[in-house]
Amino acid sequence: MNINWYPGHMKRTKKLLREQLTLVDIVYELLDARIPLSSKNPDLNRIIDNKPRIVILNKIDLADPMVTSMWAKYFKEQQIIAIPVNTITGDGIRQVMNETEVATKPKMDALAKKGRRQRPVRIMVVGIPNVGKSSLINKLAGKKSTQIGDKPGVTKGKQWIRLRRDMELLDTPGILWPKIGDSTVALNLAFIGAIKDEIMDVETLAYRLLEILWANYREKIIVRYKVEREYDIVIDLMDHIARNRGCVLKGEEIDYLRVSNIILNEFRSATIGRISLEKP
Repeated sequence: MNINWYPGHMKRTKKLLREQLTLVDIVYELLDARIPLSSKNPDLNRIIDNKPRIVILNKIDLADPMVTSMWAKYFKEQQIIAIPVNTITGDGIRQVMNETEVATKPKMDALAKKGRRQRPVRIMVVGIPNVGKSSLINKLAGKKSTQIGDKPGVTKGKQWIRLRRDMELLDTPGILWPKIGDSTVALNLAFIGAIKDEIMDVETLAYRLLEILWANYREKIIVRYKVEREYDIVIDLMDHIARNRGCVLKGEEIDYLRVSNIILNEFRSATIGRISLEKP
């Protein structure tokens, strides 16, 4: 499944990132905790380069907690600051702010020694579509957040957001990369909804997801869909789920589109359970 999908706004965003990177002190790179590798834009490493960075493993409320712990350990071993975050409850937010202060202190101290007037730490948030940037920003900013408008050198329409007196944040649109050639990566992005269902074959997508869940999270599927026997053929399992949910047309024909949407939606909302699709 090769996906060649690079809308014009993503090209503009990539250019924006390069232009605005000189204005910021640190980058927040958001990854989906369910697919940390697949949700990592390989272009960003080249763009961000040596700029201080914090990896935020977002949506931990949807991911398998044991696997999330494995990822946190993995990034630590790579000497990368990676913080699991739940933007609904706020878990991990305080740690993000504390690590930001630590990572940017050398630069802020250097500016002070040069006699520069103290200014807020400037943060850029980057990540693929649907990774939860808006939710993170709202949680970071809180009710007292204020949009502080355009700043010199910032493309018109790109808003800086005041997090608190000593921190400002630049939001950027979600950006994918020009060609997603790895079929596993493409599927994982489609599973979580980072790629619009309108350009995908939803029935095939749900079938492939069900294959993975039946192999790795069988107990959750059994409980959620009241499965009472083993299925060696996944399409038979899909038929069972369809009948269980009333996704049947006239003549006992299975409504695959409807059952496919049920499976995808219940995975994405963690109704089936907290599931991770990648391990370190």
